[in-house]
Amino acid sequence: MANSPDFLAHLKELMRGGGIATTSRAMFGGHGLYADGVFFAIVDDDTLFLRVDDEIRAAFEALGCAPFEYATKEGVHHAMSYLSAPDEALERPDAMGRWARLSLGAALRAAAKKKPARKKPKR
Repeated sequence: MANSPDFLAHLKELMRGGGIATTSRAMFGGHGLYADGVFFAIVDDDTLFLRVDDEIRAAFEALGCAPFEYATKEGVHHAMSYLSAPDEALERPDAMGRWARLSLGAALRAAAKKKPARKKPKR
């Protein structure tokens, strides 16, 4: 479902107040959020989902944060490594900054684990 421009603006304002400049890009009916070119959050149906990994997942789950899931054309549901933002993050810039920085760390760790793209042989 689509996101409201007001909600996206609210998120960007909270993050800016928390010390994180973001950009957004429309994707798959929602939006992706980026900080310094790093994709770290999904906004879908006016809900913010932050990237998590094993290092920070428990902190999110302890607050009841729900996973981002999507359904395929066949109706199969897949969960991704994104959990909804804690309520406090949506209310205060300092809290948003803290949770968004944790999420950015998870996104950077995931990027570091990826194998570098193979170069094509020169002819």
